[in-house]
Amino acid sequence: MKSYEIKVRPMRGFKEDVSREVAAVFVDGYEKELTFLSNNRETLIEAFGKMICPDVFYFATLEGDIVGILACSDNQNRALTIDKTILRHSFGYVKGSIAYHFMKDEFNKKLSYQDDTGYIECVATTVKARGKGVSTALMNYVLEYEDYYRYILEVVDTNEVAYRLYKKFGFTEFERKKERFSKMKGFKHRIYMDLYVSNK
Repeated sequence: MKSYEIKVRPMRGFKEDVSREVAAVFVDGYEKELTFLSNNRETLIEAFGKMICPDVFYFATLEGDIVGILACSDNQNRALTIDKTILRHSFGYVKGSIAYHFMKDEFNKKLSYQDDTGYIECVATTVKARGKGVSTALMNYVLEYEDYYRYILEVVDTNEVAYRLYKKFGFTEFERKKERFSKMKGFKHRIYMDLYVSNK
């Protein structure tokens, strides 16, 4: 099996501003969910690039290109700060307002977890990088270098590839929540999984 040289770095303190490249991976990874906002990839990248929180993002490079992202949030910082003004400016008043209404609870709500808990969110890779171990490299890096005792993540029931990956890392399921408007969203449950790291 071919091995790929994947490098993972934290976004915080990185000498270059990579928010645009990180936003591009986010847009590629969540393309299906973001089509209701716009089919214009550039508009989506520009909008989400302004809402990313660099303190919690990690990015993976393959042959010098940013091909994967992962955010490890906590009770102080979330991956994105959903901004009504940016959304309205980028997608129009009506669509921007609707998007803000649906996304603010997902991202702007402070997490109620303890200080020793990291919340893994926004794991995404570009299409060309899939199946090359990018998500695995990101997870390995965060679990090794972050200082949390407990890690929590959520995965939708249709994302079997991600579910299997998290199980491989030792995450176990502790809750399933039925999703409202599941037909529209394309999945029935959000699955919550956690992992305790004993050597922290």
